[in-house]
Formats: sequence, structure tokens, C-alpha cells
Amino acid sequence: MLEFRTIGKRFGAVAAVADVSLHVPKGQFVALVGQSGSGKSTLLRMVNRLIEPDAGEVLLAGADVRSEPAAALRRKIGYVFQSIGLFPHMTVAANVGIGPRLAGSRLTDERIAELLTLVDLDPAVADRMPDALSGGQRQRVGVARALAGEPALLLMDEPFGALDPVTRDTLGRRVRELHDRLGLTTVMVTHDMAEALLLADRVLVMDGGRIVADEAPRALLAGAGGSVAQALVAVPRAQAGALEAMRQ
Repeated sequence: MLEFRTIGKRFGAVAAVADVSLHVPKGQFVALVGQSGSGKSTLLRMVNRLIEPDAGEVLLAGADVRSEPAAALRRKIGYVFQSIGLFPHMTVAANVGIGPRLAGSRLTDERIAELLTLVDLDPAVADRMPDALSGGQRQRVGVARALAGEPALLLMDEPFGALDPVTRDTLGRRVRELHDRLGLTTVMVTHDMAEALLLADRVLVMDGGRIVADEAPRALLAGAGGSVAQALVAVPRAQAGALEAMRQ
């Protein structure tokens, strides 16, 4: 579904992404994890050409993403932002349907209701403005918008980072359920290793613009992946240990 071939990107003297090559098979849920500045968001944004690489190629279903206009490419890809990015002057329904509308089609009220139901929102919110919703509700609208064009590929850039822990957990599990139900290929950027371990089939750890670990969650928990990956795994493990110690 998705392939990076020796991708590189520099910002001045800084190599944000350095010679990255990897394949993401159809149907896989991949988490990109790393500390701030490790290159994970830069790598993700090169898929839908929000950032253009200095070297290498990104292929989507075997075709170079630069082989068609960026706007046409983006209509094939669902994208969920950390900042949500809803248009404040548009209703929830209009926000959900903006992608298909720009492509020349209009979602029916029934389809809007279906998409809102998929993300556990009452279809009655379709007529509300974004400022009338909670942060969790707005992010659910963002997920519904990403799914409106029936994409095969879903990209998520720190999608739950601004949410409270309960909402974050609930929405994360819902996204994983939708990934499985809709047959998506999903790539999620997160700095939260616990989130990656719980949601993803495969965890890619980035450091200094490179992929330094590529493991299944069980393998990481068993000690695989090297020192950078294990330093990230150590955080939720230590938190779990501290909570367990409080019970004794």
C-alpha cells in the first residue's frame, strides 16, 4: 500500500529524515514513535505532500505520489490532524463533507449521519458549529471527515494528543475498530509508546531522522528494538510498576 524509497529531507543543516526505506502492507496499522524532533511527523507529511522530500520516492499503491496533483492525491488519503483543523464558520456536516465537495460531489444527509455514527457521535450534531462541541467531539468530527472520501489509507498525526486520558483511550480504541472494520491501512504518529503498543500491529521507532526499530508490540515488550526503543518502552512499564506498587 505504502512504500518509502531512500527518503531524505533537510531543513537547513538538520537532517529531519535521513535515507528511510520501508514498506507498509495493505491492512496494517503502523505507529511511528519517537521523541520530539525525531522526524516522524515530517515522514508522515511527505505521504500526502504537505512536505516534499529532497531525495527518494514515496509510492502509494505502487505509484509515485508526485505523479498527480497534490489536491487529487489528498482526496485519496484520510488525514487526521492533532489540531483537528475544523473550519469554525462551517457546520459539522459541512466540515465532514468538505473533501467530497471539493472533488465535485455532495454527501447526502444520510451519509453524514452514517459517518457521525461511525465515530460515536449523535447525528443531531450535524447542524452544530464546531465551537459548540467538546474537544473530543471535534476530534471525532475530524476522524469522520477523514473517512468521508472512503480512503484506503488513513494518516494520523498525533491525533489524540490534546484530549483528556479517558477520551483519548476511548477514541483510540474506536479508531482501531474502524481500521479493522473498514479494511484500512493506517499510519499513526504518536509520542506515546503505550498508545502505540496497544493500538498498532507494528511499531516503528525514529531517532535522528532514521528508523532505529521496526518491531511488533510483543517483541518490544520482550526487549527487542535496541536502546532507543527500550527507553521509550520503559516509560509505560515504569508507570505500570509504580501504580502496582501503590496497591501494596
